[in-house]
Amino acid sequence: MKFHVNRDVFSEAVSFVVKLLPQRNPQPILAGVLIEASDEGLSLAAFDYEASARTTIEATVDVSGTILVHGRLLSEIASRLPNAPIQIEVGEDDGIVLTCGSARFTLASMPVQEYPAIPEVSGESGLVPAEEFATAIAQVAFAASRDDVTPVLTGVQLEVAGTQLSLVATDRYRVALREVSWDGGTAASDESTTALVPARTLTEVGKTFAHSGDIKISFSGSGDREIIAFTAANKTVTSLLIKGNFPPVRRLFPEQTDHYAVVNTAELAEAVRRVSLVLDRSAPLRFTFSEDGVSMDASGTEQARASESVDATLAGDDVTLGLNPQYLLEALGAVKSEFARITFTSSDNANKLSPVLITPQTSGGPESFKYLLQPNLLLR
Repeated sequence: MKFHVNRDVFSEAVSFVVKLLPQRNPQPILAGVLIEASDEGLSLAAFDYEASARTTIEATVDVSGTILVHGRLLSEIASRLPNAPIQIEVGEDDGIVLTCGSARFTLASMPVQEYPAIPEVSGESGLVPAEEFATAIAQVAFAASRDDVTPVLTGVQLEVAGTQLSLVATDRYRVALREVSWDGGTAASDESTTALVPARTLTEVGKTFAHSGDIKISFSGSGDREIIAFTAANKTVTSLLIKGNFPPVRRLFPEQTDHYAVVNTAELAEAVRRVSLVLDRSAPLRFTFSEDGVSMDASGTEQARASESVDATLAGDDVTLGLNPQYLLEALGAVKSEFARITFTSSDNANKLSPVLITPQTSGGPESFKYLLQPNLLLR
């Protein structure tokens, strides 16, 4: 095999396919990048049995063939090469020789025949606007659990219904939900389709495809090998779905009530950051919402204490509650609006704290982003 390729194009392609691979892989063969050279150009792919990435780029192919080479090493080399065309060929001892300007690298090849087949997806599909979808992922994925003890909570639930695609994530203490438009084409169906995608993979998809126009999302497979694919331009990412029943958290979202406060999103976020500096990491921050605004009070260790107030408009009675400051900050960062509405919900159980609902304060139709946060008990 022998081909010539633009350095920047090749470096970007290798970087893309290795992004989804784990830093440490129990099977060395899965650390490889599969490179196929043919008359149609160059195809690069990586797969670790759970997620795959594939892209095709233009190249001048002198001799067709397939090689497998260590992905992260190749990515690091490609990103540091001089500004000149790259030539890659198979050497006499089956080693891989990379030449770029005066730089020359000889890399060990890996056995292609031992590499697993890259998943192909041919099931039902639809389109979502890339920028809107990337924003939605950023607004939701952070609410997924990072604890692998409960795998279903480490994913983001995607649900297609009609002309809408919903993204939902929860870690039991909070729930984030965002809806985006969905174009199912002529095959559009009123039946809902769900897919539980690992949050880590979905986050990379959002970063990679944010400026790609439209993203094609396809569902395929059955049983233990259900997969989802995201395709835009010349790139495709697939992911094995998480098996299990995602909790029915949608029903936790209340109808809007008349008991709420409206605050400037940036002002509240800055105040929370300052006041929470004196708190232990897991300690809640005390909030008091009144007609005078919202005041925050934090009692930390070593006699440290902080308080601050910001303007707010309150509809309804005064409220005092404790909230996890980091969870609140993440919600405020996801609101994407100058003002945020914090709605105080009610519960039939007098002994149970009712969650607060955080949404953008906008005029018009229903909100596409909602965030439900469970308050903490205040011990004083």
